[in-house]
Amino acid sequence: MSTLVIVESPTKARTIRNFLPTGYRVEASMGHVRDLPQSASDIPEELKKTEWAKLGVNVDADFEPLYIVPDDKKKIVRELKAALKGAKEVILATDEDREGESISWHLLQILQPKVPIKRMVFHEITAEAIKSALKNCRQIDDRLVHAQETRRILDRLVGYTLSPLLWKKIKWGLSAGRVQSVAVRLIVNRERERRAFKSGSFWDLKANLYAPKQDFPVQLVAVGGKNVATGKDFDEATGKIAKGRKVLLLDEAGAIALKNRLNGKVWSVSNLDERPATRKPSPPFTTSTLQQEANRKLRLSARDSMRVAQALYEQGFITYMRTDSVHLSQQAIAAARQCVTTMYGSNFLSKEPRQYVTKSKGAQEAHEAIRPAGETFRTPQETGLSGREFALYDLIWKRTVASQMADAQLTMLSVQLTVEDALFRASGKRIDFAGFFRAYVEGSDDPDAALEEKEVMLPSLKVGDHPVCQELNTVGHETQPPARYTEAALVKMLESEGIGRPSTYASIIGTICDRGYVELVNNALIPTFTAFAVTSLLEEHFPNLVDPSFTSKMEQTLDDISTGSVEWLPYLKKFYSGEQGLSGQVKSRDSLIDGESARTVRLEGLDDDVKVKIGKFGAYIQVGDGDRTVNSSIPQNFTPSDLVPDKIELLLKQKLEGPDQVGIHPESNEPIFMMMGQYGPYVQLGQATDAVPKPKRASLPKGMQPEQVTLDLAVKLLALPRTLGAHPDTGNRVFVNTGRFGPYVCHTKGNGDKDDNRSLKSTDDPYTITFERALELLSQPKTLRGAAAAKVLKTLGKHPSDDEAIEILDGKYGPYVKHGKINVSLTKEQSVEALTLEEALSMLASKSGKTTSKRTKAASSETKKTTTKKTTTKSTATKATTTKNAATATKKKTTTTRAAATKTAATKK
Repeated sequence: MSTLVIVESPTKARTIRNFLPTGYRVEASMGHVRDLPQSASDIPEELKKTEWAKLGVNVDADFEPLYIVPDDKKKIVRELKAALKGAKEVILATDEDREGESISWHLLQILQPKVPIKRMVFHEITAEAIKSALKNCRQIDDRLVHAQETRRILDRLVGYTLSPLLWKKIKWGLSAGRVQSVAVRLIVNRERERRAFKSGSFWDLKANLYAPKQDFPVQLVAVGGKNVATGKDFDEATGKIAKGRKVLLLDEAGAIALKNRLNGKVWSVSNLDERPATRKPSPPFTTSTLQQEANRKLRLSARDSMRVAQALYEQGFITYMRTDSVHLSQQAIAAARQCVTTMYGSNFLSKEPRQYVTKSKGAQEAHEAIRPAGETFRTPQETGLSGREFALYDLIWKRTVASQMADAQLTMLSVQLTVEDALFRASGKRIDFAGFFRAYVEGSDDPDAALEEKEVMLPSLKVGDHPVCQELNTVGHETQPPARYTEAALVKMLESEGIGRPSTYASIIGTICDRGYVELVNNALIPTFTAFAVTSLLEEHFPNLVDPSFTSKMEQTLDDISTGSVEWLPYLKKFYSGEQGLSGQVKSRDSLIDGESARTVRLEGLDDDVKVKIGKFGAYIQVGDGDRTVNSSIPQNFTPSDLVPDKIELLLKQKLEGPDQVGIHPESNEPIFMMMGQYGPYVQLGQATDAVPKPKRASLPKGMQPEQVTLDLAVKLLALPRTLGAHPDTGNRVFVNTGRFGPYVCHTKGNGDKDDNRSLKSTDDPYTITFERALELLSQPKTLRGAAAAKVLKTLGKHPSDDEAIEILDGKYGPYVKHGKINVSLTKEQSVEALTLEEALSMLASKSGKTTSKRTKAASSETKKTTTKKTTTKSTATKATTTKNAATATKKKTTTTRAAATKTAATKK
């Protein structure tokens, strides 16, 4: 008899096995084994006709949740039950946060063990931590389970009540969420600010001076005792100097006149200032700050940061990565201080051990900050890690070690210089003692390079000195609109407002991108037209649900439920039921919300007669009324900020007057038109006719504007596709062309086979690429794109049955394993980096048992017919009896499971 230990993932199971004594068997649940139904097919047959089952929560029976075992978890449950038969004891060792507590509770409900049960929690997967956790097991914390269950029910109520209203009024497939909708509103509001922003212009002067042994730059700050206007002096709403600001606004003519007046005049040092400054190290990472810094430094998305951190935790390299706390244990402080002494010297060590205080509300997901695991910290080079795992561990190691280092000591330098009545200033800083900068500089990968950038030295000067002006220039400026949110900035805002939990930010950002509310372009989150429409509807009819302060109070209430200070059932009833509850509000507002108005997007700066609407096939512009209405599709790559009057005029002009003619093609004598299509601007050779329904077209290169296209350029663009030669294996055509996703080479297979395409690299030019280079690209493994063609994250090896590759791809809803036509999604607990070939084969085998192609089904059907003819009546009767017994057993089992769940829910209440 063994002790059965259950964790979430195979990686975590493998790591823990190394630290457990003999007689312990470790199995993985692969995350949650039960959840609310995700679709109608998940609902038990006997409940399909009940209205509440579609919601997954029986609001009329004290919000009783309907838990089911998803199809992809049934095999895992069977395996866990089989492992339980030989166990003398069960230890539930899921993660220590609310989610982990909930997983353990669900395992307990579904396995119903007859042997003793213990709950084991630990903050890191090391020998010492596991040994200590075994000695200090506890029972499942019902308060944490209640808090997590209430959160899950609340999210389901919001999503499943509001989303159908959005489908009805705006567009099918949209979704709303308790935190998701607030995050979208923040991004939309920032875009509104950008559209409302009015740019202002101002000029100033910059000079390059020379003092003994050194050049240094200076900038104009005042003329005649009056400060020169800078960007901060402008009103964003008007683009003019804000009221009450008494500054001198220089235009180009004024700046040139001032430059001419000052040229050749004597410069004098009028004032020197040196001020000491101290910089203290940042606290060690929390979930939120890790996501922010990984996004800034490593360009990792919040979702990728958490995936990599999960893998590092499960392999025993870092402590638990879902935490609000900046606290470090005494063991961690000692390990960090030892690293400082060894790596940098004792003079870089802080005089006293630093302990940081957590400021986040309700910081209780874990007890310690994210740090390297163990009593001693392995340096990044000692881990054997590579790629993103190495980069993230390096970041965590540096931040933790730096937190115990001495302050950085700087001297801030300032020099004022006068030339006639103009005042210039030069600023610099000197690093007197690098302190923690030696290990970690916020926002920089290389501390040494960052130190050079941080230190801006000025020459040795004294009052009365006369530096020589080597160059004096006028410089024009335009004020800039508020910057869009990056993932790091959005995470910081959500946390500061108390919206959601840091552990959910990665999935929230991933969801709003996947659902088409936001596009991530160059690390900036840009809202779509759909996001504007949905946000406007929620603001007008359900303002509380997108109010950050309301959502923050809701989050606090959920935290209070976990401490027992608030009762969960009265809170859910108040939120959802009655006329003022969410359900009543949705029903009462359904008839008040006009669908046509809801589908209309209001954008700052557009004429009243120009409307932007959400249609079945995307956003479009509508101008005029009645019979004079003109509609024009908005290209998919247009963002709300792109939709300025000039662009609208171009779209409408093409619709009303036809496209502009660029010129006549020198070879074919056909006109070349500039067109605007679904995916942006393109040139077209000739008119579309019955004889030629699809004339030759070519998209403009990324970033090129229609007005930049000349006749020569248009002819060049239309030269594609170019035939490069015949493929040596098939003799079929190889050509280069450009498409929606950029230039590519193609090998036409023929005989009904799909053509073979490869995207060109950034160094390849489609107009000059050679046949040999095209063959080289075609010989490389294919990298897929999008949902049906996703990026290959990792190749695990070949399948033993057919030698075809088994790969992990990055799909629309996260990473998944692919072999041939079989795809299996990774669970939340599985990581790309840690998944092995053996685990992938097991996942594929489980899925392939349920996935049958049409051809296989047909063959199976034919075989079944043949077998039926040869089977005796006795065999048929036996089979029918067996099937009936199995169905009865299944029905009995379903009823028992549901009864047990109902009984448990009643007990909890």
